[in-house]
Amino acid sequence: LLIGESGTGKELLAHSIHAASPRRYGPFVKVNCAAIPEHLLESELFGYSDGAFTGARKGGQIGKFELANSGTLFMDEISDMSIAMQAKLLRVLQEKEVTPLGCSETRKFDVRIITATNINLEKLVEEGKFRRDLFYRLNIVPVVVPPLRQRMEDIPSIIEHFIDTFNEEFELRVKGLAADVRGILMQYSFPGNIRELRNIIESAFNMVQGPQIKISDLPNYLL
Repeated sequence: LLIGESGTGKELLAHSIHAASPRRYGPFVKVNCAAIPEHLLESELFGYSDGAFTGARKGGQIGKFELANSGTLFMDEISDMSIAMQAKLLRVLQEKEVTPLGCSETRKFDVRIITATNINLEKLVEEGKFRRDLFYRLNIVPVVVPPLRQRMEDIPSIIEHFIDTFNEEFELRVKGLAADVRGILMQYSFPGNIRELRNIIESAFNMVQGPQIKISDLPNYLL
């Protein structure tokens, strides 16, 4: 269970866990529980057979659990899942088998489950908005991803990485930041975390005129 504010890099960490594990040659499948409408989430996760419901794809569809077999299933924004869907997910995790919609056949799977949230799940449990039994099932190895403001020493190396990335993308040769720009960024609290830092550097690349990013290249709100 990856716990951290929005923009801290939880999905990247999930990729890293997968890549460093014996499952690295298996698939990495991700699903954003907040981005998929509740009435479609069950079919996305578990799949469905031909004609299971109106609008179902001809021939049916394999669910995310089966797609991730022998690999990793990353479930982001797990806190947004409805109580009814939580109950179905708990059963699937306990039985390690899924039953596609409109199908009577159960199918076994072997998947590492990584979930992520930027919400305090324990508080949701106390409020009755998240199942306690599912929380215990997911909270086997909790990993707290600290916000960027708590690891400011990482900022220079992250900026260097983004500069390399955007030099290639924009076909430029930016070498770094002017000293005053570096000072501004090292004093900023980054409420949007690494995602915001990436946005700042990308914005500067759209303005930069020379080998260094200057104050005039930064987004106005930083000034």
